[in-house]
Amino acid sequence: MLKKSFWLTVLGFLGMSTAYGQMNQIQYQEFDLDNGLHVILHEDHTTPNVIVSVMYHVGSKNENPERTGFAHFFEHLLFEGSENIKRGEFDDYISAAGGTNNANTSNDRTFYYELLPSNQLELGLWLESERMLHAKVQDIGIETQRQVVKEERRQRIDNRPYGSILEESMKRAFKKHPYKWSVIGSMEHLEAATESDYKEFYKTFYCPNNAVLSIAGDLDLVDAKELVEKYFGAIPSNPNPIYRPDIVEPPLEKEVRDTIYDNVQLPAVIQTYRIPAAGTPDYYAVSMLAKLLSDGESSRLNKTLVDEKQLAVFVGAFPFNLEDPGVTLAFSIANQGVSLEELERNMNLEFEKAGNELLGDKEFQKLRNQVEAEFVTRNSSIAGIAESLANYNMYYGDANLINTEIDRFLKVTKEDIQRVAKKYFNKNNRVVLHYLPKSLQP
Repeated sequence: MLKKSFWLTVLGFLGMSTAYGQMNQIQYQEFDLDNGLHVILHEDHTTPNVIVSVMYHVGSKNENPERTGFAHFFEHLLFEGSENIKRGEFDDYISAAGGTNNANTSNDRTFYYELLPSNQLELGLWLESERMLHAKVQDIGIETQRQVVKEERRQRIDNRPYGSILEESMKRAFKKHPYKWSVIGSMEHLEAATESDYKEFYKTFYCPNNAVLSIAGDLDLVDAKELVEKYFGAIPSNPNPIYRPDIVEPPLEKEVRDTIYDNVQLPAVIQTYRIPAAGTPDYYAVSMLAKLLSDGESSRLNKTLVDEKQLAVFVGAFPFNLEDPGVTLAFSIANQGVSLEELERNMNLEFEKAGNELLGDKEFQKLRNQVEAEFVTRNSSIAGIAESLANYNMYYGDANLINTEIDRFLKVTKEDIQRVAKKYFNKNNRVVLHYLPKSLQP
């Protein structure tokens, strides 16, 4: 049975404009089923396609410290089939209908979606309801996906140059909070887990009251609501509390430094700064600072370290959009013959400059334009809209941030950017790693 519903205003990003006043808004409808499933519908007849997506509020931070990697593992396992879908047939249904599908996992959530012709909306809902209620969590699928995840780790982390950067940085930046372990987790933990461990994880987190069903595209709202009720209304909720870590990571208080010898040719400097959680006022200023430093060829780090001084071949700085206080990762890959000490010193100068000097009017306006353009681009497709609506509802309890979050960015002042540069981007609030080729290891 459908509970509350309400309409917000209409959207249509008719063109990318840096004048915020010219942006239109996204129209959507949202409601809850009796079992706690939150549903968001966005109607857009521009193309004859529809996105069916389900976001579960479970990521690596919800895992048992002795069973890390489960959230990412389930992203793979839940394509194995269900009581009504044979092993290997999940993708076959999608491709036969002319659609595509995928999934991804983060520290905070797991996201599944199908892009289908709009006349296949019911197929997408059936498949996702099977994933939520009837997934096969049994030894044959578990062992198959163990091998898949092992190979993924080898390709993405163990054998990839600089692939261990995030893992090595996070385990030093966090000592108590579960952000300290990687999303892919421990292969030893996955090997040690039993079928009952996996079944308990599925029972706990893959339930309607821990999920957002977000559908966008060429749909009829009345028909879509009926189909949602048909396929999801009878799925039982989890009556037990769902684990949400409330661990508060203490301040770093002093710089953490280390050297990593890896399968790399060019040395690199990696700086990891602790920052506030996404959605907090300071996060928006931190995000704009990272964009100032590394977004585009004319950004400060690129212009100074790569173009003018030719100290680096590649630089970057990006904040992690995390539910709890997280990090900004800044990095520079050294040019041939450049010492990491010199490279790091010049990186530090750019952060110090941001904390000591206000932006000029021209540079600040350019930064605001970049933020607006990125905001428009992110929500210019039905796939982007479906994911944004789910994210905003799950993290902040307010799907309408898809229309209004840009205001939070545009409230950030030059003084705010200077303040957060001083507050968060200092050596007592960071982890510094020097990446060196294995051939140089003592």
